[in-house]
Amino acid sequence: MKNRKLLLALAVFTTIAATIAATALAGGGGSATTLPTRDTAGDTPGFTEQGGVTPLANARTIEHWAGSFTDPTNGVTYPFTMVGKAPSTNGSSTTPTDIVPIRVVFDANGGYALDGTSKVANVIASPIFQSNDYTSVTDSSGGPGLLSPGNVGQLEDITMRSQFNKVGTGYHVQLGQPTVHATETIEVPQGKGSAFISGRHLIYGLVDSGWFSTQVQQILGKDQIDSTHLPIVLTDNVMLFDAKTGGNCCTIGYHGAAMPIGHGAGSTNGNGNQQVQTFIFSAYSTEGLFSTPYIADIHALSHEVAEWGDDPFVNNWVNPWLTPTAPQYGCTPILETGDPVVGIGFKIGANPFDTPTNPFADGRWHPEDEVFLPWFARTSPNTTSEPTQSPSTNIGRYTLMGDLNPYAGFRQPATGC
Repeated sequence: MKNRKLLLALAVFTTIAATIAATALAGGGGSATTLPTRDTAGDTPGFTEQGGVTPLANARTIEHWAGSFTDPTNGVTYPFTMVGKAPSTNGSSTTPTDIVPIRVVFDANGGYALDGTSKVANVIASPIFQSNDYTSVTDSSGGPGLLSPGNVGQLEDITMRSQFNKVGTGYHVQLGQPTVHATETIEVPQGKGSAFISGRHLIYGLVDSGWFSTQVQQILGKDQIDSTHLPIVLTDNVMLFDAKTGGNCCTIGYHGAAMPIGHGAGSTNGNGNQQVQTFIFSAYSTEGLFSTPYIADIHALSHEVAEWGDDPFVNNWVNPWLTPTAPQYGCTPILETGDPVVGIGFKIGANPFDTPTNPFADGRWHPEDEVFLPWFARTSPNTTSEPTQSPSTNIGRYTLMGDLNPYAGFRQPATGC
């Protein structure tokens, strides 16, 4: 699976140390007042994938179903696999979920630590796991907007129901309330990452993506999470950079699928009942860390959960697409529902966790918009997803936000490269 190239170079280890008062405590041997400064204003946050597996018929893994579509622009039929039960059954599914918080300790900063444990309660209280009414949200203009009337539930559930025009039916794709694992500690050696203070005096960390991903796979193997579950590896403001491309920044989440490592995984050449583990890494980001206002709190996790739902095994290929809203992905032949709309989102519910101490917080959650299957399938007119908010058009929406998405390119199918 290709490694996404992000645009802007990162001078990770050439920043000048500064003594700046910070609002967070070190949580390790280092001090927040001696962290180097590095402004995030020029960064292009993005996402990637890890691995990729085509499960055999009897594989032990998450519940999933298979379908296909024929692209009218090239006549090619593309198969796909998605989480849950086929929408035509109006059935309901719930995937057991695990959260693995990661405490990241930076040797380069004298043992300064950023601990994902501090964000577990935030994530559990967020729309990822809790039900909300998505009839009306705060849209990109800052006012109330009609999103999906009568669509109540977890964020991924309402996204999938809108995608297949199943609002008000028995069709559901839900996450079980999570099992929280013991915190895992990753000690980042010098040369593999550093903690920083941003231009807005917010603390964050950057770690070499290849090195970090190896640690994640070791943790998932050690924890022996059931392959029918979805593990979410969670960090607190710790993102990834690509050392192979000169330090490009920043990957704030990925999802993937692989054969589990360790006891009970079985042979990869078995009788079709091998375990296949899907997984997510996500950074919980403090509001105000990035200049794009919607990249905050659960934006990254909402992106990855939606992509996991529509492409759980990282093997759903489509006619290559291109969008100017996310040029960092180039010409991409994969059904990744969040990539075209990075940084585009809305506000919903009440997020009380950062408001008292963070001057940039607005007290809401910031989920990402998500692109629907008909956009990738070049379906026109679109009659398969929830109708848009404009009754006169009488067509389905191409993203969850529909008419609330401010870009015209998402009111029509994808264009080629």
